Amino acid sequence: MASLSSESLTTDSRVKAIMIYPIKSCKGMSVSEAPLSPTGFLWDRHWAVVNSNNGRACTQRVEPRLALIHVHLPPLAFSSSPPPPCSCLVVGAPGMPELQVSLSKPSLKSDGVSVWEWTGSALDEGDKAAQWFTDFLGKPCRLVRFNEDSETRPVDPLYATGFNVKFTDAFQFLLISQASLDTVNEQLKEPVSINRFRPNILVDGCESFAEDLWKQIRINQSNFHGVMLCPRCKVPTINQEDATEGSEPTATMMKFRSAKALEVNTTTTKYKGRVYLGQMLVCEDNDSSFRKIISVGDIVHVEQVFSSYADVAV
Repeated sequence: MASLSSESLTTDSRVKAIMIYPIKSCKGMSVSEAPLSPTGFLWDRHWAVVNSNNGRACTQRVEPRLALIHVHLPPLAFSSSPPPPCSCLVVGAPGMPELQVSLSKPSLKSDGVSVWEWTGSALDEGDKAAQWFTDFLGKPCRLVRFNEDSETRPVDPLYATGFNVKFTDAFQFLLISQASLDTVNEQLKEPVSINRFRPNILVDGCESFAEDLWKQIRINQSNFHGVMLCPRCKVPTINQEDATEGSEPTATMMKFRSAKALEVNTTTTKYKGRVYLGQMLVCEDNDSSFRKIISVGDIVHVEQVFSSYADVAV
């Protein structure tokens, strides 16, 4: 594959949409602006549903019905720290009563909570929340919150060091361009929505797949580093509206978005057989005061690019 030139990447790209996912693997929220925290956007993957028997975080890979759970945070949750005592995370799902989870930290703890390679303790949201998720998923579950007062979860040091996340799979942010989604959809018999790919930042105004080679970008004075192309699991094959599973878009993307097709430098065999869409990022401007904001409409300044796909990590 031919290398993309720097000129093709340094365009007037802008942030088209911002999505956060308060509960890991549940529906996301579209917001007009989001404060940065030392682990990503404020409230992103702040909670996780875990299996009561083993403490493992539940995801759509095993529990597709998580896609049907929608969440809402009040605007004050993004503008006031700490949020007002009456503020709640509101959770809903088909056939279920509304669940309200206080944004005030609970005192109950759950030990042995695990997400991939990480294991630690988390704050437990109590029996009412546990029963709600147990009833909906049909297996014993609990809702837990990342305990940032006592726990840290570093990103994979093979790709980046000095950065932490909460219950996110890998890195702090996932960025995808609208042009990339459009190009994928041009190859499909039935187009898919961006929610299949669960980005945090959707940008517009660049060429398709330009973000693949973005090594460093700046948005509203905050500096982001491209860490690796995002290897896609089975989640993009799950319809986010009804939780049904299929083979697309992965089957089609395998023809032009696999490591072999892209001729990327495969760092490990961990992601063998995957397709790739989006660039995973970390932000060097760790701000625990949440004063730095990314907003829809912000210009994406491309500061550095990889010279070719051979330099991009996967």
